[in-house]
This record gives sequence, structure tokens and C-alpha cells, in this order.
Amino acid sequence: MALNIIMKELIQKALVEIKSLRSQLNELKEPVAIIGIGCRFPGICYTPDDFWQLLSEGVDAISEVPGYRFPIDDYYDPDPDVPGKIYTRNGGFIGEVDCFDNDFFELTPREVLSLDPQQRVLMEVTWEALEHANINPDALYNSQTGVFIGMSSYDFMMKQAGSFYPKDIDAYFTLGNAHCVASGRIAYFLGLTGPCMTVDTACSSSLMAVHLACQSLRSKESQVAIAGGVNLILSPEVSINFSRAKMLSKDGRCKTFDNSADGYGRGEGCGVIVLKRLNDAIADKNNIIAVIRGSATNQDGPSGGITVPNGPAQQNVIKNAIENAGITADEISYIEAHGTGTSLGDPIEIRALSHVFKNHKQSNPLIVGSVKTNIGHLEAASGISGLIKAALSIYHHKIPGHLHIQSLNHYIQWQDIPLTIPTQTCDWPSGYKKRIAGVSSFGFSGSNVHIIIEEFSDDNNAQKSDITPEIVSSEKKNQYAIFTLSAKNESALNALRKQYATYLIRLKNNQHLDPEDLSYTSTVCRSHFQNRLSVIYEKWMI
Repeated sequence: MALNIIMKELIQKALVEIKSLRSQLNELKEPVAIIGIGCRFPGICYTPDDFWQLLSEGVDAISEVPGYRFPIDDYYDPDPDVPGKIYTRNGGFIGEVDCFDNDFFELTPREVLSLDPQQRVLMEVTWEALEHANINPDALYNSQTGVFIGMSSYDFMMKQAGSFYPKDIDAYFTLGNAHCVASGRIAYFLGLTGPCMTVDTACSSSLMAVHLACQSLRSKESQVAIAGGVNLILSPEVSINFSRAKMLSKDGRCKTFDNSADGYGRGEGCGVIVLKRLNDAIADKNNIIAVIRGSATNQDGPSGGITVPNGPAQQNVIKNAIENAGITADEISYIEAHGTGTSLGDPIEIRALSHVFKNHKQSNPLIVGSVKTNIGHLEAASGISGLIKAALSIYHHKIPGHLHIQSLNHYIQWQDIPLTIPTQTCDWPSGYKKRIAGVSSFGFSGSNVHIIIEEFSDDNNAQKSDITPEIVSSEKKNQYAIFTLSAKNESALNALRKQYATYLIRLKNNQHLDPEDLSYTSTVCRSHFQNRLSVIYEKWMI
């Protein structure tokens, strides 16, 4: 009898332990919610809405090198064999990288002179991503928020070093140019105490940063994570180097999967996303744009050369991400490809996809595209641009068209592969339980990343981050609401007022505006500064 009691107790303890271990394993694979997006992309894209409009309309955002970066006439030569020259005049560029509100970010004018514009843009876009997530940045002070940034170029440092005499180098030079400070400065300014790092795996840097951010959230190192990447083209040296290596396309465009693909077009930009564990995002009533189900990373290892893509490694990283997500390849309907537009890389990537997704049917093929055909290859920021495109596609239930397809790459046996490339924006295909996409990013040193994202299907998801039912009920009985704006100076307040006026007119015309959401977001989810404007209005007016 005593033995039976002991055995029963041991079994009960074992069951408790098994349940605990199972819970821990589930936490390591817990989905992660994307709750906010900030961006600066070519084509005058300052917001996710701008970016989605560019994508859905099939805009080619490639243009000539801006004159204030470097004089392209001095460096251009169409002959790729001429030393010291660049054989393309074009790329994907963003505006106003020479502008920065140093007072807002509490930096002295002298500090900003030595501050890499990549750091400046990154700080601005991070703030905007938090506001897009309806998180008051001030509320994160002293919180367990992690910062994970992908960054790899040193154009500004080269530009400065070339114009300095040794005696001109001051205390701010390293602080303004070191990549580690890019993430550290965000954490310092916002008062964040979670993990903080800058990652350099070349072209896969920003997607690697997202992968690491998800791991940090799942291990509960971070309660909130800020992840993304930045890349700016500020001087000619790297383009000269890539011209000597014959890596660039002559017209500055990525003609991914097309027979005319002749190299990649360089691009620049910045993308930042705000992440939470899915259960936390639901509990906090955050607006969930998409959900990261799984991710994986690996290395090419031995291949045809350190910069030569490795097909089997690409297959493995996609398979590992699918396994990590707990789904099957058949459930994925769209792949945002790395897709640089090189005659060597494109066939290798398509062959890898054909092996992983071989069970798709020609009647319902896998859809493949690449944002690089719109905005160029953003290098360290390319992965985050692809992830944001995929997330917005899921959110809007549409897949943007893939540009520059005239004749498919003849090195690829397309007739044997169950995939298709849309040349026009199309509806997300039916026949799947959920909208699920995979995003690939491969670094030229061999570091590969793949992330699986899916739609969030909870219809009860609210956009207010911490509001009780009683307050909602009380607000609905009140016919008046308050709208507030603030800034650190009067000119900034006027600029913000104009931005909101344009935004509100567009929303009102589309009938997507909830006056209570407007009131709550402007008063609770924004920082409040000394220059202020408030409007009390009757709800029927909106």
C-alpha cells in the first residue's frame, strides 16, 4: 500500500515536470507579433502607407545618384574595366539624409557633425516605429526592451577620414561612426535596459537582427524588441569596388529572375519593426500587423567561393525555419525572395525553392517576388525591407507585382517548377487555411536567414493598448473627444499639424477613422512636449 502511494506521488511529480518542460519548449517557439513599422525607402516612402502604395502601384523607385552625395559625372564610365570608375549612374535613394533635428534627440550641433547619417535616420525611424505601434516612447524608460540593428557600411567614416588631417580628429569621431553605437544610442536615448547589439552579416544583417530579436523575446530576455537595419550610400568607394567586381547592373536596377539580369542595383533605406510575444500583444490589445511564426539561420560553409551562394545551405535554412514554425511547406503561399538579380544567384535560389516546395501544384503554385525590383538592393537593410513588404502584403491580402520581367531567366527550367512570378498586383491566393509567407535574406559572406510570417486572425484584436471596458463605455456616452499634438518647437508643431491634416482628410475620405481611436492615440500613445495644440470636437464631425 505504501509503495502504491509513493509510486502515485512520483507519477504526479513526473507529470508536473513534463508539463513544465512542455511549457518551456512551447515558449521557445512562441509566435512573435509585429505591432509597429517605421521606414524610409526609395520612392519618397516615409511611412508604411507610402511604402504599400509604391508596392501596390508597381512603382520603379530607381533614380540617378543625388548630386549632394558625390558628383557622379566625375566617377561614371560605362566601361566596367576602367579603374576608379562606376559603370552605373543609378540606384535607389532616399531624401533628406542631410537633415536632422538634433535638439529633439538631445544632441549638440558639434556631436551631429561627426554623427553617421545612418545613426540619424535610424533614430528617427525607430521613434516613428514606436508611434506606429501606439507605444509612447517615454513609457519604455528603464524597461526590458531589446535593440537589434543590422548595419554594414562605413561610407560616412570614409568620407570624413578622407577630408581630415590627423589633428582634426576629435573625441566624437569614433562615437559617431562605430556600428555598435547605432544600437547603443537608441537604447541610451530611450532609456532601454534589454539586450542591445548591432549585427553585420552583410546583406542579411537586418533579417538576422529580427531573428535574434525573436530569440530574445522567446527566452524572455526582452519584453519588447526593436529590430531593423539601415544602409546609406554617401561616397563612391564601395560602388567603385563593386564595379571592379562586376557585381552591379548597368542601369542600376535589380532585374530579378529575368533573362537580362546583369547584377544588382544598389539601394539605401531604413526599416524598423516593433515586436512583442504574441500572447503579450493580445493581452495589451496592440494592433497586430502580422505574426512571426519561426525563423532560422545558417552558413554556406564550403562552396564555390566565399561570395558564391550555396544552394543546399539555402534549402536547409528554409526547411529549418519551416520546422521552427511548426508548419509544412505546403502551407506557405508566398516567398519574398532574396532575389538580387544576378545571373549566378537567381538560378541557385530558384532551384533551392523548387526542392523545398516541390509538393506545390502547378494549378496552385507558390508565388515568388522580390522588393529589390522596386527599390534596389538595400544591402544591410534589404532583409527588413522584404519582411515589411511581406507583412504589409499579408495585412492587405494582396501580393504586389514583381517588376522588370520581360523574358524569364533561361538558365532556370521553369516548366518543371511549381511557382509563378506575378507581374501585376494580385489578390492573395485562396485555397490556404492562412496567409503565410517566407522571407529570405542571404549575406555575401555566407550568412543566410529565413523568416516565416503569417496573418493574425483574431477579429477581436483592438488598437488601444491599455483601456478598460468601463472607460470605453464611458467614452461612447460622451459626444465630445479631444485631439492633442505637441512638439519640441513651434516649427515642428506646425509641420506635425499639416501632416495630421493631410492624414485625417485621407482617412475621412476612406471612412476608416474612429474618433475615439484618434483621441486615445493622440493623448495616451504619444509623448507630450512643451509646444502643444489641443482641439475638442464633437464626434459626429469625424
